[in-house]
Amino acid sequence: MNIHEKYMRRCLELAKNGLPAAMPNPSVGAVIVFENTIIGEGFTAAYGGSHAEVHAVNSVKDKSLLKKATIYVSLEPCFHFGKTPPCCDLIIDNEIPNVVVGTVDPNIKVAGNGIKKLIEAGKNVIVGVLENECVESNKRFFTFHEKKRPYIILKWAESQDGFMAPLTKLEQKPVWISNEFSRQLVHKWRSEEQAILVGTQTVIDDNPRLDVRDWRGKNPVRIVLDQNNRISKSSHVLDGKIKTIVFCKSTNEIEKENCIFEILNFENNIVNQILQVLYKHRIQSVIIEGGRLTLQSFIDEDLWDEARIFKGKANLIKGIKAPIITLKNIKKHTLDNDELIISRNHD
Repeated sequence: MNIHEKYMRRCLELAKNGLPAAMPNPSVGAVIVFENTIIGEGFTAAYGGSHAEVHAVNSVKDKSLLKKATIYVSLEPCFHFGKTPPCCDLIIDNEIPNVVVGTVDPNIKVAGNGIKKLIEAGKNVIVGVLENECVESNKRFFTFHEKKRPYIILKWAESQDGFMAPLTKLEQKPVWISNEFSRQLVHKWRSEEQAILVGTQTVIDDNPRLDVRDWRGKNPVRIVLDQNNRISKSSHVLDGKIKTIVFCKSTNEIEKENCIFEILNFENNIVNQILQVLYKHRIQSVIIEGGRLTLQSFIDEDLWDEARIFKGKANLIKGIKAPIITLKNIKKHTLDNDELIISRNHD
């Protein structure tokens, strides 16, 4: 490992601390080094707060050392004024002579301009250290800006014989296939993403809350498909406690503060329409937890980035079949008696 990779790995460790609170901003790690010693470091604060470079500079006790130091950042320093001033100006104003950047920022407002400004200011700039790892650390942010859609995670549980649920139920609540540890992990995942999407039948059958009650963290935005306004007004998803976007064919509902109605043409490709609306709402990641039809719609369009599948020990004999998907780049884990299969759609 060369010296630049050593400090960039520390940047990546720090960057993990900023997610998911930083979204829709990327979470960046910054490290300031003088004579092979870290003298300052930081990561991106919650959205609206200071960026990693600001925290790193502020943490340096002897500011005179900055004029002889190197700053490492996992993502190109910002060039534009947003909720905070440009980090490029901070580096220039503090006369830090050397800048090592993990990867270029895909946001059109930056997109190499931060690096250009630093070079024009006479800084020694190196770009592309652990680039793949730096892109991976902000995969949601890169997907959003490069593909103009959220990062899409498919999630479901299935029995040993490949069923998601029985054909009939006696109560309006889920039939659990996975164990309590798996279910708690799902709530952790929800806290890490910006939105969660389910179809009409899932709401009618299970009346889910779609929150993170079994984990600490922020509830995701609830996305609900309701083509013909079949969902009861007494359903948890329409209780106004969490921001909710309802996709329907038409509606007479008056929008409330936490409930937004979006009209779709259900005769055409609804998956692309959904993703366009989520992009408009600046949602960078979504977990698709809906039933088989909803999940299969995204699979058939090849619009997914990860699949997370729990396989329980029970056999249902008959029921609703799990989606048909070709898995690749597979990793398997065990949670008590459950098997967790995680597949990445792209390398």
